[in-house]
Amino acid sequence: MIEAAIEFPSSSALAKSAVSRDVIYKYDVEKNVQRKTVEDLIRDKINEAVVENEAFYIADLGAVARKFDEWTSHLPRVKPFYALKCNPNNAIIKLLANLGANFDCASRSEIQQVLGSGVDGSRIIFANPCKMKSHIEFAKDNGVPLMTFDNTHELTKIAENFPHAKLVLRIITDDSNSVCRFSTKFGAPLNTTYNLLTLAKSLGLNVVGVSFHVGSGCMSVDSFTAAIRSAHRVFQEASDIGYNFSLLDLGGGWPGTNDGRISFPEIANAIRPVIDELFPTEVDVIAEPGRFFCCESHTLAVNIYAKRTVTDPVTLERHFLYYVNDGVYQSFNCVLYDHYNPTPLLLNAPVSPDSPYRSTIFGPTCDSIDCIAKDIELPEMEVGDWLYFKNMGAYTVAACSPFNGFKANATTFYVC
Repeated sequence: MIEAAIEFPSSSALAKSAVSRDVIYKYDVEKNVQRKTVEDLIRDKINEAVVENEAFYIADLGAVARKFDEWTSHLPRVKPFYALKCNPNNAIIKLLANLGANFDCASRSEIQQVLGSGVDGSRIIFANPCKMKSHIEFAKDNGVPLMTFDNTHELTKIAENFPHAKLVLRIITDDSNSVCRFSTKFGAPLNTTYNLLTLAKSLGLNVVGVSFHVGSGCMSVDSFTAAIRSAHRVFQEASDIGYNFSLLDLGGGWPGTNDGRISFPEIANAIRPVIDELFPTEVDVIAEPGRFFCCESHTLAVNIYAKRTVTDPVTLERHFLYYVNDGVYQSFNCVLYDHYNPTPLLLNAPVSPDSPYRSTIFGPTCDSIDCIAKDIELPEMEVGDWLYFKNMGAYTVAACSPFNGFKANATTFYVC
């Protein structure tokens, strides 16, 4: 259930600034607001005729706040640095900043956005191991000293452009149990870390800790615990070289929901004792969760604007092709880039339900790759019907495009 009102855990000024560029969906909270389901809220917006049959989001900021509470409850020692790339929504940024979260940025633009939300540069980690020179200089000029590296060339570049940066060595870990793997692109092999740290020492650079990333969509608790133990070995190497590391960065890979193969509580319960065993309390522990905070916050409603009936010439079996007003070039880019399999839900059940039919849902562009779901079973639907998709907050709005002239970003209505 979602209470259909804007009520941030902060001042009204924050609430206004957080959603100034989007539509605010609210009720008069002084009139005994009835709690409504997300389905009720979708119907309200359709009935109000403000969406003009365009796709739209219901974004529950309360879900983000609840996830923050879940994080701090299960991992009180680990400071979350929200990964902006997952969903660079200003309302989410400002809400998390107000709750006490910090931020993981990978570019000058992301740093600018966080700074523009009133967040101090000391609350940002520039967690891109391979950075452009101009971006490093921007970080230096704007008080963002904490940044990652994983190779000798990056160390030389940083020594030339930001010698007083606080550096974090990103190591390669086993990401074979993850949907999206990063070890092919980032991370120092463990047999190179000693030489890297020796070079950093000779350049007079301030290396403060170790980071890793087990990969997005990690399916194994063991990936986290093994990576933490690898980081501890690098801490010991650093001590031998003359460094006194003070930061452990657990990276990303945290699940967005707790109904998958592994849940966040399972991961947290497994890693808490390992962290406490290997790292004294004076070591700061952070992580870079993205989808964990925003996956459950967004529900997307789409409209069926066209339909085709296809009949098998041999079996005479009918199946249906539906065309909706959002696709893989817009919100459903997660199908291509995040290996997501979205599940369509019917806003209104058919009046006379019959056996389900084989169905395919296409997006609006003229590209055949623009397919949201193929050969799934659904009751027959009609043009004008609405579908909705839950858990659409992660890696959706972040990579939308206006390909083929269609609207890139669906309107967002906020509730809390």
